[in-house]
Amino acid sequence: LLEKMADVSLKEAVLIVGVVAACYWNSLFCGFVFDDVSAILDNKDLHPSTPLKNLFQNDFWGTPMSEERSHKSYRPLTVLTFRLNYLFSELNAVSYHFLNLVFHVIVCLVFLKVCKLFLDNRSSVVASLLFAVHPIHTEAVTGVVGRAELLSSIFFLAAFLSYTKSKGPDNTIVWTPIAVTVFLVAVATLCKEQGITVVGICCVYEVFIAQGYTLPSLLDTAVQILRGKGSIPFSMLQTLLKLIVLMFSTLLLVVVRVQVIQSQLPVFTRFDNPAAVSPSPARQLTFNYLLPVNAWLLLNPSELCCDWTMGTIPLVESLLDVRNIATLTFFCFLGSLMVFSLRYPGDSSKTVLMALCLIVLPFIPASNLFFPVGFVVAERVLYVPSMGFCILVAHGWKKLSNKSVLRKISWVCLAAVLFTHALKTLHRNWDWESEYTLFMSALKVNKNNAKLWNNVGHALENEKNFERALQFFIQATQVQPDDIGAHMNVGRTYKNLNKTKEAEESYMIAKSLMPQIIPGKKYAARVAPNHLNVYINLANLIRANESRLEEADQLYRQAISMRPDFKQAYISRGELLLKMNKPLKAKEAYLRALELDRTNADLWYNLAIVYIELKDPTEALKNFNRALELNPTHKLALFNSALLMQESGDARLRPEAKQRLLHYVKEEPQDSNGYFNLGMLAMDDKKDLEAEAWMKKAIRLQPNFRSALFNLALLYSQTGKELMALPVLEDLLSYYPDHTKGLILKGDILMNQKKDIVGAKKCFEKILELDPNNVQGKHNLCVVYFEERDLIKAEKCLVETLALAPHEEYIQRHLNIVRSKIASLGAMEQSSLPSDGTAATEAKKNSFQNLKEAKREKTTTQSTADNKKQHSKNKIPTEKSSVDKETPKKSTKEIKDIEKKRVAALKRLEEIERILNGE
Repeated sequence: LLEKMADVSLKEAVLIVGVVAACYWNSLFCGFVFDDVSAILDNKDLHPSTPLKNLFQNDFWGTPMSEERSHKSYRPLTVLTFRLNYLFSELNAVSYHFLNLVFHVIVCLVFLKVCKLFLDNRSSVVASLLFAVHPIHTEAVTGVVGRAELLSSIFFLAAFLSYTKSKGPDNTIVWTPIAVTVFLVAVATLCKEQGITVVGICCVYEVFIAQGYTLPSLLDTAVQILRGKGSIPFSMLQTLLKLIVLMFSTLLLVVVRVQVIQSQLPVFTRFDNPAAVSPSPARQLTFNYLLPVNAWLLLNPSELCCDWTMGTIPLVESLLDVRNIATLTFFCFLGSLMVFSLRYPGDSSKTVLMALCLIVLPFIPASNLFFPVGFVVAERVLYVPSMGFCILVAHGWKKLSNKSVLRKISWVCLAAVLFTHALKTLHRNWDWESEYTLFMSALKVNKNNAKLWNNVGHALENEKNFERALQFFIQATQVQPDDIGAHMNVGRTYKNLNKTKEAEESYMIAKSLMPQIIPGKKYAARVAPNHLNVYINLANLIRANESRLEEADQLYRQAISMRPDFKQAYISRGELLLKMNKPLKAKEAYLRALELDRTNADLWYNLAIVYIELKDPTEALKNFNRALELNPTHKLALFNSALLMQESGDARLRPEAKQRLLHYVKEEPQDSNGYFNLGMLAMDDKKDLEAEAWMKKAIRLQPNFRSALFNLALLYSQTGKELMALPVLEDLLSYYPDHTKGLILKGDILMNQKKDIVGAKKCFEKILELDPNNVQGKHNLCVVYFEERDLIKAEKCLVETLALAPHEEYIQRHLNIVRSKIASLGAMEQSSLPSDGTAATEAKKNSFQNLKEAKREKTTTQSTADNKKQHSKNKIPTEKSSVDKETPKKSTKEIKDIEKKRVAALKRLEEIERILNGE
């Protein structure tokens, strides 16, 4: 590339760089807007974790080329540059905009080199400066996705420059530049499809510039050959050979490109390009009128708009439409230029011819000539055609400036054009600062485009300004009453405002606008895939009502019947079926979705949840692992698979469970559940200090974390730090006064450690207020009565407790002790307890043994699914998770310790019985 720019002087290069920097410096302060969201923010192909091969299997937006919803725009090399941006700065928009600015500078410099082939130095600089500052380029340069135009243009011009070197001395063929040209054409095409049109420019250059033919001379030669009065000249044979090589290479590229899109054209709606689905003659008249519209944007870029779809340009439906005059004028002017350039020899005609080629040929893919495109007008596709326009303007300026009468005025006009264009470009860049500023600027130009009203609504919706967003969405439905997407937006916004009735009404209107099924005709060919989301959104809305679950299921099935490959419908239906307690049917739905997309980590995660519902933890863990293979940072899979390993009781799985939880807290450092479960794992491994640290971190993040507070208190009580547990329990009970196990543990500590009988009594009485049949609480209250030496009350209490739990031996034993005590001292005499309170203490220790058996509470997070903005992903709740879940699993060592304590307690009770009997 540097070699090709060798004759661009340093002064010229500095001038171009300075002008571009002056016009586009403020683009560095813009964010990701409009199409950038899909191509950058939502595109997984940018992430280092995505295999590089995916770039060559997916379209520009990260959608597999095999899927019908793919736009079939195949630009892997452009996506590769986005990926490099992501590698160095992730989603910092500055680096993306800076690289676009650099590429625009390169295009301007290479374009200057091309201009010097047909213009003098001064005119070439003028053309390059006009190209550098033209406001029509802001969409291609300031919009990040415009990089496809920039990259393609670099290789487009480089391929042409290489081809100009293919003519050797004595008109011989130099094959190396031709081979380089073919390679560069392929590279340009992999950046954007229009790159292939440079082959046509090379062909025109070869015939009319390199060989010097004119159209009359070619016709004369052809007539002579047909009459048998002459043979084909050798130079013409060489030219034909070069053209055949070029055309064959082009044909090969076209075949490969068709194979890549699998012979399928993208599906667009009538809103994207209304003329494409209009009958004749409106279709032809409108397409022809769009040509002068594009030309006018090059000539007068005063009113620019980021979106020209829908009702921006009304259809030309009649020959009497006054706009046909513009079409006629345009073709007359274009025809006259073509006649001049092809008929007459000379440098001027050659310059005009190459300018026309640069205008016309690169624009053909966007002209609807061979296939309909997904837009009406797109300013970014004028990036290359504007090169030809700039050459024409510079050439005309040269003609005027050479005349002494017009020299001064031509310079003044040139300076005015360059200055006003530069100011317009600088001002236009600020429109791309955010989606709100971009679409509001578009509405100033055109208020008849419902898509613009929708997009302003989306921008406000992203800022959670739902009330204002609703106003713009409603305006969109008024501008375009049959716009399905607008009614869906209204429904979604009403849902966000908790107005479910209005939301349902809007979804029903959108549903009524859907095309009816025609027998024998493929439904997907007549509707945009995202419009089918109306069924998903409506079903997601009404399934909040438990009595309408079947109705919601019917909507999912209707969407599937319309498109059996509608993956999202299977995902949402699987979630609903789980809610309806039909895990087997949910499993079928997810397996069907996996047939359509086996690379979706969320699907494997959802299937794992189904297996948990089916009580198959082994298969669930396998599916969690598959999800993590596809997406190692899948947060829900990391968390829930770690819980599954933890709950399995298999000590061999604990190290991996810990690693996954550590990974999870790295991804979600503010989620207290991750630290809590790390604490539970440490408790399982008897790492008390580590468990304490994790629990404290969870509580710092969430001071009212119920399970973390209780288990930290329990940890203290199990490790002989009962007094440290008390303030933790106070915090727990301040948030949750009815926490039964917290009350039991607090009462235990008050009885055994603080000797606070009154405080313990209040705890146990509170338990019985909450649950009169709580055996532990009632028995412990009996112990309090015993401690208070109220044996009659203690006996009555123990009798009631035994009635609640007749098979508990320790209650019967304690009742016998109390009765023996009463019998030996007399009905009205209160016995003095031993000085150390042995009976009461041992009774309490037996009573509280159940609590000490490490019954723990665990929590798991719940994920909620949402079908939002069509580019979001569906996840289902972990149905197995529940707050304050009791898990009485214990290690072998714990069980042995507990048995030892029980044996010791029984021995002490026997001693108490002997003492009592002896008395």
